[in-house]
Amino acid sequence: MSITKQAILASERSYSISRMTEHDLLEVVEIEETSGLSRWGWAAYYAELQGKHAPLMLVARLDGTKLPNRASRLAGYIVARIGAGELHINNFAVRESYRRLGIGQELLSTILNEGTARGVSAAFLELRAGNAAAQALYEKFGFRVTARRKRYYSDPTEDALVMTRAFSQRLDPR
Repeated sequence: MSITKQAILASERSYSISRMTEHDLLEVVEIEETSGLSRWGWAAYYAELQGKHAPLMLVARLDGTKLPNRASRLAGYIVARIGAGELHINNFAVRESYRRLGIGQELLSTILNEGTARGVSAAFLELRAGNAAAQALYEKFGFRVTARRKRYYSDPTEDALVMTRAFSQRLDPR
C-alpha cells in the first residue's frame, strides 16, 4: 500500500457509508470493471438509482479532506434489492487498494442491518466459485453455500456459488 493510502486510512475511520448518488457512478463502474463482477455498466446503475431500490445502493466514501487532489473518492460499494421478503445482494466490491481494511465488512453489515430494519427473512447472493476471500467474508456474516450455478459467469467463464443467510442470525462478525 502506498504511503498516501496509509495516511488516508491512518485515522480509525477515514470513510463513511452513504447512499450512492448519480455523481458516484463513474467510480462505481471503474471499481466494477477491475473487480471481476458481472458488468452492469453506468446505465444499469443509473436506472437502479431511479427506482425503489435506490436506498439499498451504498458507497464507502473516503474522507475528502485527507485525499490528494484528483484521487479516487470511493473505496467500495454495495447494491441490493428486496423482493419476496428477501434481500438480494447484486453487486459488492471494494477497490483493490482498500481491501482487508474493514470497509467491505462495514458495507455488508450496513446493508444487512437495512434488511433487518425492513423485515426481510433472508439474504442471498451469487459469487464466483473461485473467490475464496469473498466467500470467507460472507461466511463470517453467517452466509452458507446453498447451491452452485454452472457456467453462471462469463469473461472468464466460471461457476457461481449461491450463498444464503437467515435473518435470525447475529449480524456483527466481531
